[in-house]
Amino acid sequence: MKIAFFDYPVTLAEPPKTGGIRLVSYALALRLARAGHKVLFYGSKGHYQELEYYEESIIYRRIPDSWFDKLLEPLNFLDSWNLSHPQRPFYASKLFFCEFYRQVAQDIQAQQCDVIHMNIVFQYVPLMRAYNPQAKIVLHIHSDFLPLFDPVMVEQCLKSVDLVIGCSNYLTNQVRKYLPHIKSQTIYNGVDIHHFTAHNHNKKAKKTDIKQILFVGRISPEKGVHVLIDAFNKVVSHYPQVQLKLVGSENALVPWYTLDREDPQIQNLLPYYQGSYRSQLQNRLTSTAASSVFFLGKVPHFELFEYYQQADIFIFPSVWNEAFGMPIVEAMSMGLPVIATRGGAFPELVEDEKTGLLVERGDVDALAEAILRLLEDDNLRIAMGEAGQQRAVEKFAWDYQAQKLLHEYHAMMTK
Repeated sequence: MKIAFFDYPVTLAEPPKTGGIRLVSYALALRLARAGHKVLFYGSKGHYQELEYYEESIIYRRIPDSWFDKLLEPLNFLDSWNLSHPQRPFYASKLFFCEFYRQVAQDIQAQQCDVIHMNIVFQYVPLMRAYNPQAKIVLHIHSDFLPLFDPVMVEQCLKSVDLVIGCSNYLTNQVRKYLPHIKSQTIYNGVDIHHFTAHNHNKKAKKTDIKQILFVGRISPEKGVHVLIDAFNKVVSHYPQVQLKLVGSENALVPWYTLDREDPQIQNLLPYYQGSYRSQLQNRLTSTAASSVFFLGKVPHFELFEYYQQADIFIFPSVWNEAFGMPIVEAMSMGLPVIATRGGAFPELVEDEKTGLLVERGDVDALAEAILRLLEDDNLRIAMGEAGQQRAVEKFAWDYQAQKLLHEYHAMMTK
């Protein structure tokens, strides 16, 4: 089987160095390639001279920048300045890097691919179909953005799609409700259980009086880092022997216009988009807590291992409805108990009272109580971590997800 993967034009055609959607595509593509399928991965050319690059059985096809796309790029400001129609934003239009996607569609046609696995850009399904009438087209979505757009526009674009994949049941169920006539399935995002493993790290043997709390993700308002800071202020006053480590980029705020502004929790985030979010977080810290909080910045994905290894508790306090949450399953694979919010896909990942604790979105007091409960109960913390590790291995391993994806491909091909 010959399979083409692509997502946004800013994605370089090379193995990813960070997490996110790029890692999802790469992890699945790599395992399909190892299984003997021919896999092409499309992305931008960047500063490279070669238009094709081969590594780990994946063929990377590089698309040169287009003067036409550069000419249209300022239209992105229509979205950031709230000048575009909220249900028909520029980034969901057929002008958004249209020449890049035309070149991808044309090259896939020349390569005669059997499956086109495209991420996010639903508006380009018709273009892919026009160039590749015989191919099976899969749209892989990673956020709950489809219901935010004009339903007529979405339905027209997805008429010729063969399968929509959601990275959680939370997303897939939305698609089934919103577009009931379109075939959809869940393929969870996963974790490399061979890399993120606690087999050499016995939590019971950890000899330190200082407990470590870890957050991994964008330092961005929708991730609820301000809620975590407020909760940590309360925790430190009761349990001083604790540190909070925040790992993630501080320059990757999700644009306000891409969030579900009908959600009251999201409406409450607007003030945090005024000025520097990092400065607001620092200003919230009490004098007692300030010396125990560490902003560690962006860390290459596979170097996260040591931070998970050092931690005692992992926290993901998102105030929006997350579509998945890859750091959660990585932390679980490392044997960490997880405290997360009760929204989006998180209840599918964390079994409340078994592999961790779930609290309501934006609830500072509940988050502080959950943290203190795990800090003060070593046996509970260890038991939840062990149960989470077993769940990660059984349910979220990348090998397992790739097998499920391949099954869906074969089902399409035999129709």
